[in-house]
Amino acid sequence: MNNIQYFETIKCEDNEIFNLNYHNKRVANTIAKNFDLSEYIYPINEKLLRCKVIYNEDEIIDINYFEYKKRKIRSFKIIYNNKIEYSKKYLNRKSLNNIFEQRDNCDEIMIFKNNLLTDTSIANIAIYFENSWLTPKQPLLFGTTRQRYIEQGFLKQQDITLEMLKKANKIALLNAMIDFDILEDYSFSL
Repeated sequence: MNNIQYFETIKCEDNEIFNLNYHNKRVANTIAKNFDLSEYIYPINEKLLRCKVIYNEDEIIDINYFEYKKRKIRSFKIIYNNKIEYSKKYLNRKSLNNIFEQRDNCDEIMIFKNNLLTDTSIANIAIYFENSWLTPKQPLLFGTTRQRYIEQGFLKQQDITLEMLKKANKIALLNAMIDFDILEDYSFSL
């Protein structure tokens, strides 16, 4: 039996479960097995909830609900790391957490791998550059919200360099809980 555990973070509000088909697809891609998460998720109230589904190759292990409070993120520390790997949504986030600890006094980090922007520690990222929203071709994690906006044609995939980031008019953070959160007032440091 494989002991590697994974998780999905799913937005629930007013008893609605958001974008479940994208989460089901990612689970299937992660473990090469289909779980219909709708059979397991029952929001506990109508508040904005973060549903955390923990699973492995064999079973759904646990489901927890947390009232969601959005973090205020305005400053980023740029971290270069060519060894980081987070291609699946592993429950063990030690490698990401270790990098996050290098943020100094910043709210969040932007991770560059092989001199290209990948992700933050909690979200995919997009930049508004030359009148288009661009997201990294090679993120650390292929997020569900990112995938949805690519399929809608709103986001284009492209390699993003530090120079492009510096010239961007605005950036957006993308994840299941914040959807497409545009930041116009932000800073980053090396």
